[in-house]
Amino acid sequence: EIARGGMGVVYRARQRRLGRTVALKLILGGQLATREFVHRFRAEAAAAAALQHPNIVAIHDVGVHDGNHFFSMDYVEGQNLAQLVGNRPLPAQKAACYMKQIAEAIHYAHEQGILHRDLKPSNVLVDAATDQPRVTDFGLAKWLDGESSLTLTGQVLGSPHFMPPEQADARRGKVGRRSDVYGLGGILYFLLTARPPFQGDSLEATLGQVLNVE
Repeated sequence: EIARGGMGVVYRARQRRLGRTVALKLILGGQLATREFVHRFRAEAAAAAALQHPNIVAIHDVGVHDGNHFFSMDYVEGQNLAQLVGNRPLPAQKAACYMKQIAEAIHYAHEQGILHRDLKPSNVLVDAATDQPRVTDFGLAKWLDGESSLTLTGQVLGSPHFMPPEQADARRGKVGRRSDVYGLGGILYFLLTARPPFQGDSLEATLGQVLNVE
């Protein structure tokens, strides 16, 4: 196991047919997962699989095994930006270099009609061999022209520390391209300060800052 989050658990695995190492993401809950949860999980795979860009983690395979939904993707050897920064801000030039590549990757996704909706430092991996950032975890991705919403009733989806106001409260506006741009700004803020733009003592306090504080 190499990572665990709200949507699933990620393992480093070996794809025997092609003899390569991959990252394998399994849906949490397995056979007991709700239909809506499975829909969100498969939406992540479908959205990411449609994106072919050097700074986006590529999806290889999607399927179900013994009732457990999974997908495999590129295995990136290295840390994510949250781990890389820790509590020490990056030099401005290094931060700008990373952000240029991340922003170009997100622009590409938008050109393909896909939003990320959960941009944060832990969702950007940095390849140890090439020092290239690669965006991952399109778990909240949504087709820009789609009518269906992946937001669960009464549940805020995304990371509150980096969430735009319109995602924290639908009354503030519709989530769109600008929402991902806000997420990019939040990542840049973190790279330069080693802290998120908003950080409260609780989820409610953080969301209150997102909605009401400059």
